[in-house]
Amino acid sequence: MIFMPHNFLFVWLVQLLSIGVLGGGIYILYEWYEGELVGTFYLVAGLVIVLWSFGGRWISLPLLRRSGAEEPKFMRSQTVQRLRRPDGSVLQVEFFGPEDGQPIILSHGWGPNSTVWYYAKRQLSDRFRVIVWDLPGLGKSSKPKNNDHSVEKYARDLEAVVACAGDKPVILLGHSMGGMINLTFCRLFREQLGSRVAGLILVDTTYTNPVKTCIFSGLVRKLQKPLLEPVLYLTTVLWPIFWLMTWLSYFNGSLYITVELSGFTGTETRGQLSFAGLLSALGSPGVLARGTLAMFKFDETDTLATINVPVLVICGATDIATKPIASERMKAELPNSQLLTLKPGGHMALMEQNQQFAEVVSTFCAGCSNESVSP
Repeated sequence: MIFMPHNFLFVWLVQLLSIGVLGGGIYILYEWYEGELVGTFYLVAGLVIVLWSFGGRWISLPLLRRSGAEEPKFMRSQTVQRLRRPDGSVLQVEFFGPEDGQPIILSHGWGPNSTVWYYAKRQLSDRFRVIVWDLPGLGKSSKPKNNDHSVEKYARDLEAVVACAGDKPVILLGHSMGGMINLTFCRLFREQLGSRVAGLILVDTTYTNPVKTCIFSGLVRKLQKPLLEPVLYLTTVLWPIFWLMTWLSYFNGSLYITVELSGFTGTETRGQLSFAGLLSALGSPGVLARGTLAMFKFDETDTLATINVPVLVICGATDIATKPIASERMKAELPNSQLLTLKPGGHMALMEQNQQFAEVVSTFCAGCSNESVSP
């Protein structure tokens, strides 16, 4: 699941519910043990609730979705660079595909890590040099010592990744927050557009504060200051408790419901849903909260008109995290762009519609490669 401002509160409420259910089961067992609740029914009910709290995923997951032909797995490369940054963070950068291939740098969204690109790595690395990296604090990249999780910091990190990509101009592909990072990169390092950067691919992302382009944006904007921000600041302090809550919701299966609603459309496989759920549980709530707070300050509306390289905008037709209207706005203001809508597709269409996603990315990258070598 991608953690965006609009769904952070919903995830938090589901986690609180998981704590409440477990507490209720333990209370029933205790009262039965003390003799306050008499009968085998209460013993069985308490045991079922407690057991469900720690193993419900094994029941709910098969009920939600069927297995697919090729399920995603954690796939890491043996070709790795570790980039040390001035703020103390260390970036994990991995390389797939032929060294002389057109380089594509994939920046993942907020919540998972670079293993979310399982299908893209398999389907694109036969002809392209696919480069993935873990955002600081996620996956195998360590978090900055100064707790700077701003989009500007990540854009400067991306510039360091570009520098180690070789001599060929790269194509920057970003999903969700990864696309936001790409847009900020274009503002901070405009001189690299056309020379070091041959093109952009913006996937299910936005050009401004995500609360303005998500579902129920009017309500979410009103809740940002009085509710969302206090909860996020609380999470940065009490993150170990929130992490335990996250894992409890993972084991009881309720996390799959939030993943399903926020990212998929119902055509995903059992393995895709399970993989996305596990990636969601792995991210530190403290890191996720700081990055989410940073998104509130994001606005690259004025940057769009200055981007002078080809841009492919991709969005899921029913994405609720960054509604298609955001992609349509970017398409209208980017000088050289095209828009593709994946149907059916939500915020995780890159996984749910992975074959179609890889085909359109491959076609666009091949076109950028031809343009970069043309006289």
